[in-house]
Amino acid sequence: MKRNKPLALVAGAALLTLAACGGGSSDDGGSGDGGTDREFGGQEGGTKDAERQGPAPEVEGAAAGGTITVYLPGEPGPDTLDPTGGWSVAGNSIQQALTSRSLTQYARDEQGQPVLVPDLATDLGTPNEDFTEWTFTIREDATWEDGKPVTPEEVAFGICRSLDATAFPSGPGTEYSKTYFAGADEYEGPYTAKDPNCEQWDGIEVSGQDIIIKMSTPFPDMDYWGAFMAMGPAPLGNASKPPNYGQKPLSNGPYKVDSYKPNEELVLVKNDQWSADSDPARHQYADEFVFKFNQDQAKVDEIMLSDNSDSQTAVATSLGSGNYNDANGQLGDRLVQQTSQCVSTLTPDYEKIPEIEVRKALAYAYPYEDVWIAGGEVPGVTRTYANSVMPPGMAGKKEFQVDGEQIKYDPEKSKELLAEAGYGDKPYEITMVYYEVDPLAKDAQDQITKGFEAGGFSVKAIPVQESPYNIWLDPDNKVNKQLNLRGVNWCSDWPSGATMVPSLLKTGAVYNTAYFSEPAIDEEMEAVSTLPQEDQPAAWGDLDEKIMTEYFPIIPTAFRNDLFVFGTKIGNPTGDGSIGAPNYKDLFVMQ
Repeated sequence: MKRNKPLALVAGAALLTLAACGGGSSDDGGSGDGGTDREFGGQEGGTKDAERQGPAPEVEGAAAGGTITVYLPGEPGPDTLDPTGGWSVAGNSIQQALTSRSLTQYARDEQGQPVLVPDLATDLGTPNEDFTEWTFTIREDATWEDGKPVTPEEVAFGICRSLDATAFPSGPGTEYSKTYFAGADEYEGPYTAKDPNCEQWDGIEVSGQDIIIKMSTPFPDMDYWGAFMAMGPAPLGNASKPPNYGQKPLSNGPYKVDSYKPNEELVLVKNDQWSADSDPARHQYADEFVFKFNQDQAKVDEIMLSDNSDSQTAVATSLGSGNYNDANGQLGDRLVQQTSQCVSTLTPDYEKIPEIEVRKALAYAYPYEDVWIAGGEVPGVTRTYANSVMPPGMAGKKEFQVDGEQIKYDPEKSKELLAEAGYGDKPYEITMVYYEVDPLAKDAQDQITKGFEAGGFSVKAIPVQESPYNIWLDPDNKVNKQLNLRGVNWCSDWPSGATMVPSLLKTGAVYNTAYFSEPAIDEEMEAVSTLPQEDQPAAWGDLDEKIMTEYFPIIPTAFRNDLFVFGTKIGNPTGDGSIGAPNYKDLFVMQ
């Protein structure tokens, strides 16, 4: 994801900025740290190159060999490696770059911006005149890790799997395949429908090397959706049956799974059956990648700033706020700021907290900068104030303010709003969860509790050992049923409001953890998607403003950037603007 992150969901320490509060905040949105030369910026729109073919251009100075260790502080990692179920930034950034190919993919241009290029397809696909049918020609030289060719039938089967919302309830197919593909609303998927060969769904056809996908509504962004792993192949039949396939899926990228311990470690080694000539954007420089999840931020910072043998060939996906000034001066171009199109949100339960005054009171009781700092973020560098669902740099985004000016921490204003809603006599009860595995998440929760209590709320904060998303996304979960405040960190799946507004606010959307539901708004979302392509950005911006000003169903707590730390022997230290992660495709170990 992207952001342009064709991806979507950010988990981990930052995830818990959703649950934090504290004291005051500065007026300028900056950290006041003085002397930093990094600024907060929005991701610029990417470009396309339908003619790009393999092999990918060599990275200057690149060398083969070595092991790259990636530390992911506070990040639980993917629950499954099944490509069809992947919809988190951490999981998708690793797998899309290294193990799992799809119809299209992203390369990085000389300015560091994402470029949409072919992957398993020979180009970016060919739509019919009204974008209700797309044809992709599958290349003949892509192979699985066992040396067998990736066939059009396997690509079609992988796409069919994405329609199974029961087998993959948190997968991206629940939002895009089910919405846009013809007949998807009536087809339950190969596993739920007991249709192992996808014979009951006629929304996709295979003709030679071509696959033809039919749409229920015009879908001009199908080439972008094609960059998701869910739009890639799966071995036919029981060979890819979930959930077992998610433990060690068959690779068709430059690396394959050697070992996987959920919530702990993923080790990838070279796939000797991958052909560079078949791949327009990936490389295979390092011998091995080792991803370490749920790392302690303070310990990772200590490693990365030491320049010892452990840090020299390592990458960290975040940096603690307390070390920012030292790191900014010490690391130089090895401290990389990656812009993104992501927003962090709090999501008050729309059914349990029906008064807009109470939802606004929560926004004023949230001490933004104290939360960011407690969660390890750097105000003005990795986090800044947010006003909308659509993030900076997205076409159509409007610069409105819900209350005429930026909502910031103001506990007295919060208490006034609670009194207006009839709750001024005793604290309003809030129940939420936090990820206690991550010390920064606990620190952030301490701040949110302090801030909410000052603003007239009482807080029951429930510690959990698993990713809060596992709770928030399960309507039958006993803990989830207690909650009246949840959260979501969301990044655009491609540069369109269509990947932000419906995903978070459409009735029944998987990541609509506020349970916001207004039929009139649903109808407007449907209407925007039928407008001419050139009119849609402004329409999404208008709808974003309307929803936020008239309903205020969710609280945007921050727009997001990322900081990545690269060891002194990591070559080409860069970020991937398509997904808000390190640029794994192009990294190497300097020999």
